[in-house]
Amino acid sequence: MDTEASEDAAFRAEVRAFLAENLSERLRSAPRALLMIDHADQQEWHGILARRGWSVPGWPIEYGGTGWTSAQRHIFDEELSLAKAPMLSPQLNMIGPVLYTYGTDAQREQHLPKLVSGETLWCQGYSEPGAGSDLASLRTQAVRDGEDYIINGQKIWTTFAHCADWMFCLVRTSSEGKPQAGITFLLIDMRTPGIQVRPIISIDGLHHLNEVFFTDVRVPIANRIGDENQGWSYAKFLLKHERDNIGEIGTIMNHLQTLRRAARGKPFTVQRQVLFERNLAEVETDLIGLEALNARRLALAGSQGDDPVYASIIKLRASELQQRIFEMTIDLLGPYVQPSQSDLIARPAGEIVGPDWGPEAVVNYMFGRALTILGGTSEVQRNLVFRALQGSV
Repeated sequence: MDTEASEDAAFRAEVRAFLAENLSERLRSAPRALLMIDHADQQEWHGILARRGWSVPGWPIEYGGTGWTSAQRHIFDEELSLAKAPMLSPQLNMIGPVLYTYGTDAQREQHLPKLVSGETLWCQGYSEPGAGSDLASLRTQAVRDGEDYIINGQKIWTTFAHCADWMFCLVRTSSEGKPQAGITFLLIDMRTPGIQVRPIISIDGLHHLNEVFFTDVRVPIANRIGDENQGWSYAKFLLKHERDNIGEIGTIMNHLQTLRRAARGKPFTVQRQVLFERNLAEVETDLIGLEALNARRLALAGSQGDDPVYASIIKLRASELQQRIFEMTIDLLGPYVQPSQSDLIARPAGEIVGPDWGPEAVVNYMFGRALTILGGTSEVQRNLVFRALQGSV
């Protein structure tokens, strides 16, 4: 074994020892689907990682990062996923890089320490009715009034807006020229008068999505990221990090473990056994390919910088692969495939009717349909990959 491999193996052992000592069985088994059900569990684990200095490993050292290599970060993410550690807020690694890359000194000082410690939760104000994949058509308007912007409009599908402290938000500040040219990126305190949050109960029966309405909401110009009308550039930068979150390979391994567990001891007919094993082999082969692609990306990132097209490719393949795993798992649930399973997700296993993995399987299957939509649809990702390939020819 060469020196680098030996160092990585030692680092993996260090992470596993930390998890064994600090990740309680209660947190390992906390109810979750694609997202944590209880924010208290999420933030408790965030605090444990923050005290070790591991809550934002990918950030620059001066803002709380670890200075780990790309390989070490991959090992860390993989070990946390396989240990079933609570997932931290997905917005953490979206708004954080925007702040330390484009924010003012005052914005960094105000927000970054509380993001690192887990003191504040953020939500993402991007999508609107009629402006999802075509985000440039957004209409929420911001009009200058002295040292403030006055915001009027609506956002939708806003994950965890009902418990967020802050929102990073795209607003329209100009209607001249191309639609992308008139968008501005703002930081909005969710306690500001004029903000109304209404719940959206999604197909999984849970409340993590919301509508957010803005009525004459005053936001200081000091809360603007970068220049007015240049928000599209910062939004694209942020979306690359969102696609990274969606494509986390360790999480897919976890779902695959659940699938294998669900199939264990299942009384298959010979024909169905053959079909299941063939489908499982295809899924596992695709996951190996995805791991190899990610390894190539990490290797190239060390010498050439991170190519954003990899985030699109991995997001595309990972989202579709997760959906296939969810479909195979739900097929094994048989007569227990009922929407009411989502009501059981936060109950003790003893109160669950059917397999104890059933509620999570149903919720993942239903909300998992969104994976090929959120963060940019699969069609959008294919277009991005195509354009990148055109540019390389």
